[in-house]
Amino acid sequence: MFGWLKPKSQEEKLEALYKQKLQEAFDLSKVNRAKSDLKTAEAEAIAQELEALRNASK
Repeated sequence: MFGWLKPKSQEEKLEALYKQKLQEAFDLSKVNRAKSDLKTAEAEAIAQELEALRNASK
């Protein structure tokens, strides 16, 4: 019932940031391909950090 009061874990924060960066990259791909590539690279760096976090928790 009060799930919105529960703080997000680091993993959930990284997933949200990853999705946001991919959406920004998609939106930029229609206007400026170079900026889109930079956003995609940022998203991939976040994905690697997320994967490292998941592997560390195992």
